[in-house]
Amino acid sequence: MSIPRKNRSEAEQGAEPTPLIAIASVIVSMALIAVGNGLMFAYIPVRLGAEGFDPTWAGLIITGLSAGGLAGCILTGPLVRRVGHARAFMVLSALIALANAAVGAGVHPLLWIAARALYGFAICGLFIVAQSWLNDAVANVIRGRVMAFFYVAYVAGLGVGYATLALVDIRTADAPLIGIVFTALSILPVGMTRLAQPPAPQAASVALRRAWRISPVGVAGMLAVGGLSMSIAGFAPIHATAKGYSQADVALLLSAMPVGTLILQIPLGWISDRTDRRYVLIAASALAMVAGLFALGFDGGALAALVVIYIVWDGASESIYSLSSAHASDRAGKEDMVALSSSLLFAWSLSGFVVPGIVTALSAVFGTQAFIYVAILIAAAFCMFVLMRVFTTQAVPAGETGSFAPMTAQAPLPVELAFAPDEQDRHRGS
Repeated sequence: MSIPRKNRSEAEQGAEPTPLIAIASVIVSMALIAVGNGLMFAYIPVRLGAEGFDPTWAGLIITGLSAGGLAGCILTGPLVRRVGHARAFMVLSALIALANAAVGAGVHPLLWIAARALYGFAICGLFIVAQSWLNDAVANVIRGRVMAFFYVAYVAGLGVGYATLALVDIRTADAPLIGIVFTALSILPVGMTRLAQPPAPQAASVALRRAWRISPVGVAGMLAVGGLSMSIAGFAPIHATAKGYSQADVALLLSAMPVGTLILQIPLGWISDRTDRRYVLIAASALAMVAGLFALGFDGGALAALVVIYIVWDGASESIYSLSSAHASDRAGKEDMVALSSSLLFAWSLSGFVVPGIVTALSAVFGTQAFIYVAILIAAAFCMFVLMRVFTTQAVPAGETGSFAPMTAQAPLPVELAFAPDEQDRHRGS
């Protein structure tokens, strides 16, 4: 079985279709990386808690990771332009292995901040490389399905990694070693792939003012969900550890959270394709706000109740990501897509950097549950903003919207940086 490739040039129109196994190589690589990544996300706050470190250190590590991710969004394009997609993928994977090795060297919080910043840079870059590679390899008619499978595979890998925490000895370097193993395994499919590499990318410009004119709700959604995602996914294990939940409890809570992403996005996306997406964004943000209030009310209570609450909370928050991206794309012309996608990525990354820093500062004063209050405030503010836009602007006419595609806020948007302008036109016209 094979997947038809889009035409990148007249000379390539007769090229053989891209084999399915070549497409799968990139997806499998990212799924393998996700297993190690999920384990390390869960391991670090639990290990710090077991060693008696103040939770502020775990918050600083999350902030460092986000700072590295912001740098990755800016610097990945030049890296790929210099060495190509396959080599960039392997270089970035090696950086993740090095970051995990630094964590495994012993509990040194300052070193861990630097290591996780390196990880943030590398994982953001890996997503940009992988997504732009897949976007180049597949035809428009099946691109949505391929990218949806890509995101689902990564989310499933994260869940497996979270669950693995319950099986490791937290006071040893087993978790970082497992992370290194899965990262090394992830290099093999890409290193052996026959998937053709896209053309060298041009630098993607960030134009937030222009993006805001195109879609205020889209930009605001990325600013909201960057902070929401990093607050919930990043600080939930820190807070659970501080509240005294066991290693196995934290692993169960984190491994259950991706389920919300998988079960809520599809029905919300289906509805958004048939009505004004802003109504669905209001519903998703309101649900995230209510779930946050329940998380506050049941804080420290029965684990079963918290698992259900966090599944809904994480799923609703993650849905804002994909819905905002789809809404922004609905309002953009073909000539706007490069600047829009780059600007949305920057907004998501900026919020993912700033909000964890704020949460860390508040946690030092008010305790680790500060992230719940911040997440509730973000969801409420975004909900009110979208309501205001609904009453003051018109919806995109029926029949002029695109199709919803599931995404996860744990991964950068598929930015349009892998093609020169003429290549992008052919890419979209195929």
